[in-house]
Amino acid sequence: MLLEDADIITIGLLLSQERLAALQNLTGSTRIAIELHQATLSLNADLMNVIASIELALRNTVYDNLTVYFRGPDWLVRPRAPFKWKKTENTNVKKALDSAQRAEYAKMTQAQKGALDTLAYPHGRPPNSSPYNRAVDRRRQIDVSDGKIIAETTLYFWKRLFGPDYEQTLWRTTLKKTFPNKLLKRSDVADKLEDIYQARNRLAHHEPVLHKRFRDTLAAIEFIAENLGRPSPSKDSPLFKLIADDLRATKHKAEALHDRLATFRKA
Repeated sequence: MLLEDADIITIGLLLSQERLAALQNLTGSTRIAIELHQATLSLNADLMNVIASIELALRNTVYDNLTVYFRGPDWLVRPRAPFKWKKTENTNVKKALDSAQRAEYAKMTQAQKGALDTLAYPHGRPPNSSPYNRAVDRRRQIDVSDGKIIAETTLYFWKRLFGPDYEQTLWRTTLKKTFPNKLLKRSDVADKLEDIYQARNRLAHHEPVLHKRFRDTLAAIEFIAENLGRPSPSKDSPLFKLIADDLRATKHKAEALHDRLATFRKA
């Protein structure tokens, strides 16, 4: 789409001068800065798509592993003793449960919501109960599946399970099976997940993931895809095959963008 000069001025304000400043200083042109900004957003979208597959595969693999280890579902909300969540994970699970219950509550008819009062208030609704508190009490009566709770969890939660806090209680006891390569240490997995997590956060806030950060993110993605559930790293793993085409296209797009940025630095 051809942008008029007046469009460039307006778009510069919409995207913000602060956001475009580095690209404007590099190129000497607001128009080119906007073009590069949009190209970066396009690369971000492709990279986020690849990370989404990694995130889904990781959390489902870990969930299956821990379901076997804890001998049944429901371990997210009620883990089997003597295991206990650290404060951070306990808070995150509660938030995920509340979000899942909120989603289910929003789908209910008024009659269905009212029927929850019987469970929430078996001895009658207390006087002066506010609509907000009544909704909270009702939501807490809704049973939601582990799958719906998991859908509300974040990558932060799953990468934390590979952190030092759970070295003895989860990694050594069972999570090592999710990365069965005997040469890998927990810290190897944790470091790569941290790189992916940091990149994902930047992508979610529409910040660029370029140069060394992009290379580190790609290396981390390939590490997880090659090693998740594999006794030795392999690009023939089902997960690697799943993302291979998108990964290749993302690399090519990144190379083109990096090359264009480099031409301005050489000028």
